[in-house]
Amino acid sequence: MNTPNSESTDAPRGSITSVGMGITLGSHLTPIARNYIETADIVFAALSDHVVELWLERLNPNIRSLQPYYKPGKSRMKTYREWVEVMMTEVRAGKRVCAVFYGHPGIFAWSPHKVIEVARAEGYEAYMEPGISAEDCLYADLGIDPARFGCQHLEASQLLFFERNLDTTGHVILWQLGVVGDRSLGRFRTPDAYRELLTERLCQDYPADHEVIVYRAPTLPIEGPHIQRVALRDFTSAEYTGHETLVIPPAQALKPNAIMRARLDALDAIHGSGVEPAVTA
Repeated sequence: MNTPNSESTDAPRGSITSVGMGITLGSHLTPIARNYIETADIVFAALSDHVVELWLERLNPNIRSLQPYYKPGKSRMKTYREWVEVMMTEVRAGKRVCAVFYGHPGIFAWSPHKVIEVARAEGYEAYMEPGISAEDCLYADLGIDPARFGCQHLEASQLLFFERNLDTTGHVILWQLGVVGDRSLGRFRTPDAYRELLTERLCQDYPADHEVIVYRAPTLPIEGPHIQRVALRDFTSAEYTGHETLVIPPAQALKPNAIMRARLDALDAIHGSGVEPAVTA
């Protein structure tokens, strides 16, 4: 039986690269990702809609959409495993494969990581090229610097499945609101009652009147971002398509750590530059 390491050096060697299309059609694609798409023998696409796939065909006509693997009631994990296998079939056949995913290929995406893991384990070259994610768009559209107060990112369902502690002194950003609470991985969207349960959970840490932001990044150049500010208690009644992200601004001020600041004072007395500390609050 032939293995990747026992094949003739003249035989074509398969490879796979997972790349991100970014969020906004056309404008977010990086030059290196575009090159991988254009030079691939076959391109697999898991993108936001058919319009994006049609645009992608201008770069490489040999496009295979992964969307048909989705079926109502079918576990998404089963679909993702099928994606990995269909991509690896072409890699094993000696093809240069490019897998194109919405946004960043490594964020909220199981298959891109798994196919690279499998390919490398079998001796094939496998890479991931980053793309602009919805998180990047969010920072730009909402004017958030994640380094100022910190950002805690969670899949929304984790707050219902597990006991998670929220840092209310920084931004909390909850993703995958459309399928929050789905334990079957077989739904494309859960009813509003599941988001009401999420609101109940959040009200354990935040006042019901705390302002939150329902955000959706634009996918087409002619669109703008969807930004809706509502009280937490009204979150489920906000305009909603299923693709939104919930941004919860800080509810409390950062609390100075008096013990560590005293330790820093002692260190600065020995090693300091003589410049007054910029952080005083």
